[in-house]
Amino acid sequence: MAGRINDEDVKAVRDAVPIDAVVSEYLQLRNAGGGNLKGLCPFHDEKSPSFQVSPSKGFFHCFGCQEGGDTITFVMKIDHLTFSEAVERLAGQAGITLRYEEGGYNPSHQRGERIRLVEAHKIAADWYAEQLATSPEADAGRQFLAERGFDQAAAQHFSVGYSPQGWDHLTRFLRGKGFTDKELVLSGLSQEGRRGPIDRFRGRLMWPIRDIGGDVVGFGARKLYEADNGPKYLNTPDTAIYKKSQVLYGIDLAKKDIAKASRAVVVEGYTDVMACHLAGVTTAIATCGTAFGGDHIKILRRLLMDNGSARVIFTFDGDAAGQKAALRAFEDDQKFAAETYIAIAPDGMDPCDLRLAKGDEAVADLVEPRTPLFEFALRQIVARYDLDTPAGRAAALDEAAPIVARIKNSGAQHEVAVQLAGMLGILDTQFVVKRVAQLARWARDRGGKGPAPEGHHQGRQYAGPPRPAASRGPALNLRNPVFATERELLKLALQRPELVSPAFDAYGVDEFTAPPYAAVRQAIHDAGGAEPGVADPQDYLVRVREAAPDDAVRAMVTELAVEAIMLHKGVKGADEVYAGAQLVTVRRRAVERRIRDITGRLTRLGTHGDPAELAAVQNELWVLQQYDQTLREHGAAAL
Repeated sequence: MAGRINDEDVKAVRDAVPIDAVVSEYLQLRNAGGGNLKGLCPFHDEKSPSFQVSPSKGFFHCFGCQEGGDTITFVMKIDHLTFSEAVERLAGQAGITLRYEEGGYNPSHQRGERIRLVEAHKIAADWYAEQLATSPEADAGRQFLAERGFDQAAAQHFSVGYSPQGWDHLTRFLRGKGFTDKELVLSGLSQEGRRGPIDRFRGRLMWPIRDIGGDVVGFGARKLYEADNGPKYLNTPDTAIYKKSQVLYGIDLAKKDIAKASRAVVVEGYTDVMACHLAGVTTAIATCGTAFGGDHIKILRRLLMDNGSARVIFTFDGDAAGQKAALRAFEDDQKFAAETYIAIAPDGMDPCDLRLAKGDEAVADLVEPRTPLFEFALRQIVARYDLDTPAGRAAALDEAAPIVARIKNSGAQHEVAVQLAGMLGILDTQFVVKRVAQLARWARDRGGKGPAPEGHHQGRQYAGPPRPAASRGPALNLRNPVFATERELLKLALQRPELVSPAFDAYGVDEFTAPPYAAVRQAIHDAGGAEPGVADPQDYLVRVREAAPDDAVRAMVTELAVEAIMLHKGVKGADEVYAGAQLVTVRRRAVERRIRDITGRLTRLGTHGDPAELAAVQNELWVLQQYDQTLREHGAAAL
C-alpha cells in the first residue's frame, strides 16, 4: 500500500507552485480585477469567462459550474489524478522530494498509475531521440527528415526520434528502468507477443505527442521501410493517459503564442506542424490520427478565450480528402465563438511541401489570404449543382440553406444568407433570407427553448452553488440585502480576517440566515476562527475547507475566498469602515429578528401570563432595544 505523503511536504508543494502558473498551462488567463484572474472554465462549456483564479490565496473557483479548490485540486480534476498523483506531479515540477509516512518511499510501488505511465513515455521519448541522433540504423529516419527540409536541430526541437527494428529493444530498456510488463502494455509502448511483451513501434520515425501541460502521453510513428506491412502512420492506442480525440500535436509549443495572438492554425500532419513553426507560424497544431472535433475545439477555446478577434485557420490539402476534412470541420464551426477560415495553397501543397518548394515566407503567406470556412463549405456544396437551371438552383438551396440556418448569430446568419443568394444566382435575395430564417425557427421549435445561456457572471444576482437535494430550498437571491451583507461579511472573514477579528468570532451561526452561509460560518469556527494577521492565508483557507462538512460547503468556501469583495456605492473611507459596516448590519438584523420574536412572545403572554415570566421577557426586550440603539449610534465600536 502506498505511504501517506507527509503533511508538511503537501503544504510545501502547495506553496511552491503558484496556482496561476499551473492553470495558465491549460487556459488563457486575463485580469479580472481585485488581484484575480479569469478565463474560460476547463470543466464545462461556456462562452463568457466565469472561471476565476486568486493567486494570492492559491484558489480557483468557477461561478458557472461551482468547481473550485487549490492547486492540487485543479491538477487532480484537469488530469483525472488521485490526490497523491497530483502532489507527486507538482513536487516533480518544484524539485521537492516527498516523504511517505507508512513504510517510506518506493517509486516503483508507490507512484500512481498515471505518473508511472507518463514517466515511461518521457524515458521512451528521450531514448527514441537518442537513437535518431546516434544509431547507424536510424539513417533512414534522418534521410526522411532531410528530404523534407528538417536538419538535426529541427529534429531536436520537436524531440523526433527513431524506434529500432528489433522486437523488444525499448521493452528491455524500460524493464531495466524498473517498469513492469503490465505497465508497459498499459502505456501502449509495448504489446503482447507470443513470448511476452514486444515493442509496439519498430523501425519507424517517432513524434512524441504531448498534452497541453507538456507531458509526453503518446507517439505518432511514420513507416520508413517497404517491408513494414503496417499503416503509413501508427499512433499510440487510447490508454489511461492518451485519448486521440483529446490531444493536439504541437499544443505544448504553440499554446502561449495561440493565447497571445488569439489565433490558431490547424494543419494535417506532424511534418506540417514542424514546417509551420520553423517558418514562423508558431500557432500551428495538428490532430493525431483523427478528424478535428469537439474535444479539440474545447482545448482551443480555452486558449483563445473566444474574444471577438480570435481566429482559427484550417490549412487542409486541396485534394478531395482535404476538402472533405474542411467540410467536417465546418460541421463544428458554430462551437467556436472565434472566426474560422480555410487556407489552401493555390497548387494544393501542404505546408511541409510548400516550405520545401518555396521557402519559409511562402508558408507564412499561406495563412494570410484566407477564405471564411462557411464560404468555402457553401461553395463546395453549390459547385455540385447545375446553377444554370431552376431545378439545380432549388436543389442547391435545399442543401445549403439548413447549413446557414445553423449560424446562431442572427446578424451573421442574415449576411451569409445574402451571400448564398449571390452564389446561387438568385436575384430575389429576400426569398433566400426568409427561407433560412424559416429553417432556423423550425430548428429552434424542434429543440424547444434549449439550454440556459452558458457562462454565469458573478455579481449580486448570483445564486450560490447547488446544494444537496435534502437541503435544497429557494435559490439564494443576492438582490436580497440580507443575504448580500452576510456574503460580504463571510468574504471579509475569509479574505481579510484582520478587518473583522475578533468581533466576527463572537457571531453565532444563527446570525447568518442563508443555510449555506451559516454552514460556512460553522466551518470557520471549526477551523479555529478568523485569524487576524495570518502569516499564510492559503493555509488558513485550506483549514476552513477541510473543516467543511461536505463538497457543497467546500465549494462555497472557495467561491467566497475567490470572489472580489464588493465595495457598494456610497461606502467611502478605509477598509476598516467598510468591514465595520458589514459587521454592524449583520448583527443589527440578528438583533431585530430577536426583537420581533420577543415582541410576538409578549403578545402571546398578554396580560394573563405569569408576572415573573412577563417581567423577564419585557426586560430582555428592553436590553435588546438599547443594544440596537447603541449599534445604530456607535457602529462597530459597540460590538
